[in-house]
Amino acid sequence: MDLLTKKLKIWCPIMLGTAIYAFGLHYFVISNELMEGGITGIALLLNYIFHVPPSMTTLLINIPLFYLGWRVLGKETMYNTVIGTLSLSFFLWVMEVLIHNGWIVPFRSEHDYFLVTAYAGLTLGVGLGLVFRYGGTTGGSDIIVTIGQKWIGWSMGRVILAFDTLVIGSALFFIPKEKILYTFVVVFITTKVIDIIIEGAYAARAFTIITDHAEELVDAISEHMDRGATLIPAVGAYSRTHKHMVYCVVYRQEMKRLKDIARTVDPRSFIIITEVHDVVGEGFKPE
Repeated sequence: MDLLTKKLKIWCPIMLGTAIYAFGLHYFVISNELMEGGITGIALLLNYIFHVPPSMTTLLINIPLFYLGWRVLGKETMYNTVIGTLSLSFFLWVMEVLIHNGWIVPFRSEHDYFLVTAYAGLTLGVGLGLVFRYGGTTGGSDIIVTIGQKWIGWSMGRVILAFDTLVIGSALFFIPKEKILYTFVVVFITTKVIDIIIEGAYAARAFTIITDHAEELVDAISEHMDRGATLIPAVGAYSRTHKHMVYCVVYRQEMKRLKDIARTVDPRSFIIITEVHDVVGEGFKPE
């Protein structure tokens, strides 16, 4: 596989993600005068106040950030960011043309904003999730966040929260507070959908079972569930006795079955269950 093919396999999903994001932004968010965080939120605010197209402002604001990010973060990190930002500006412009010519009629609601926020969060989340899953960003606040983390030493979460709060809070002077509150619902749904897209929708559970009958348990899991398991050597901190832990990943609907098997083999077994968002390999999702 040549280098261009590899790059296209990354860039195409990023561009698809920005297209979905641009659609959701115009079709649901802008048409109902809701807000967004980050640089996109600044672009929306300028659009509401001065009627400047978001496609233009997102690009103009990002140009100096490109230069700063290139110097601070390096070339490799910035390639996918540039692709994501340019394609977002392009698809925002495409949506503006389609709406201006009447080929797409945005979804406006006077009363049922919960429907608007649900679909806005879904489309924005799917779009950004695709961009992030393939290593891209839409520029703007992503660059600011990374630079802030390097220069100030703040955590990513703190920088994102501070920047988004500043942008969305500024909109209180121009937008009714009810729509700001609905914006937070959009942001919440968006982040949850992004997590699903990035981490995968395969809701699995990882079992760590401490037992004196580890080999019997592994055989029982293989026989009754057709699942593999791993034996991990361990030493009891109190008794100082050597034993094995059994590590096994199963689908959520298989949890009770595995717990029943573990309790049958060893009623005194100690079971730890943790959430797993994405599983790649035999018996689950292929590579």
